[in-house]
Amino acid sequence: MRFHIITIFPEMFDSYLRESILGRAIKDKKISIKFYNPMSFCKPKEHVDGRPYGGGPGMVLRPEFFLQAFSKIKTKDKRKTKIILFSPSGKKFDTAYAKNSAKKYTDIVMISGRYEGIDARVQKILKAEEISIGDYVLTGGELPAMVLIDCISRQIKGVLGKYESLEEERVSSSEVYTRPEVLKYKNKNYKVPKVLLSGNHKLIEEWKKAKK
Repeated sequence: MRFHIITIFPEMFDSYLRESILGRAIKDKKISIKFYNPMSFCKPKEHVDGRPYGGGPGMVLRPEFFLQAFSKIKTKDKRKTKIILFSPSGKKFDTAYAKNSAKKYTDIVMISGRYEGIDARVQKILKAEEISIGDYVLTGGELPAMVLIDCISRQIKGVLGKYESLEEERVSSSEVYTRPEVLKYKNKNYKVPKVLLSGNHKLIEEWKKAKK
């Protein structure tokens, strides 16, 4: 899987992509991530943003620089390329979307906005699908891009190790416990639920389902 990220702040991804599962996946060439900065196409003293037509607060990212950045992206098959633009009003991202994306596409382009957003003509020209990761507003599209990279990458064969793959398929719950069996805190004992110590896998799975 090849991820192509259009952003004016590519450095924000550095630490996150170097660590843990994603860092390993990049090193093993299971995934690749390339960045395209619209600011690279600004002439001296030229700004990547401008005041919105019709008035309003904030600044809007200019379309020509984002389209120029997009033109530098090279993919093998357009039919297997997905173009995403992040928007609070977009389609909600979930695990089912991630699994379908990992299965269907070889290249995913993510366009990360800032300020008051990207000139709407970018979405219309590229026919990008608008995606949201939740009912809230973020400062920019970089965090949503990281979320999609993380979740979609986990669905790619070989990205997760055998143990991690097994855990991915197990029933999860909102409560998890580890040692010590009895935690003493401010003169009180906090115990691990007995069912988790029982060794009865059927009862444990039922408990986990009830806690979801």
